[in-house]
Amino acid sequence: MSHIFDWIFAQYRGVPSHIVILELISVVFSLLSVIYSKRENILVFPTGMIGTGIMAYILLEYGLLGDMLINAYYFIMSIIGWYAWTRKVDETHFIPITLTTSKEKKWSILLFFAAIIFVTVVYLLSNRFNVWTDYVDTVTTAIFFVGMWLMAKKKLENWLYWIVGNIITVPLYWYKGLIFSSLLFFLLIIIAVYGYSSWKKDLNKSPQTLLK
Repeated sequence: MSHIFDWIFAQYRGVPSHIVILELISVVFSLLSVIYSKRENILVFPTGMIGTGIMAYILLEYGLLGDMLINAYYFIMSIIGWYAWTRKVDETHFIPITLTTSKEKKWSILLFFAAIIFVTVVYLLSNRFNVWTDYVDTVTTAIFFVGMWLMAKKKLENWLYWIVGNIITVPLYWYKGLIFSSLLFFLLIIIAVYGYSSWKKDLNKSPQTLLK
């Protein structure tokens, strides 16, 4: 077991201490955010804003522009989602979890391709696309763009996008040396599966509290 830990920490040799500490803080808050999302708890948004805000800075330092943009987008969508989730359908009930409509599915496809085009342009303007991870980054960014948009709208299918995106991100971050974040995304795959199951049970039910 000690060999495993030695190998993990060896990946951070030469990395500034403040980056390692910030990554650990981001990992903790990002994990809390997903757990709160599974519980349909409004704290998903403030914890997520802290985690993604820190991660956006780290990813910028690592040159993962697409993932940096997605974290900045998470931050903005968290504000929108925070507002949307607290809207009430009556005096005592908040908006319920629902399935995506046909119109929303079309918007999801449009958003996916728009995100790919946007991130591609950013990479080209920055003289990127030098390694294969840049291409993978554009795809994961587009997947997470749609996932976050659907989560803010409290749509059940948001979990499916998180599952796919997380599966791709685990080896990407591991390859980049962001070991703690890679392990986080592995845990997020498991939580997302349970999150989908939990939300499916509460489908179309209007909660009376968002703190549970």
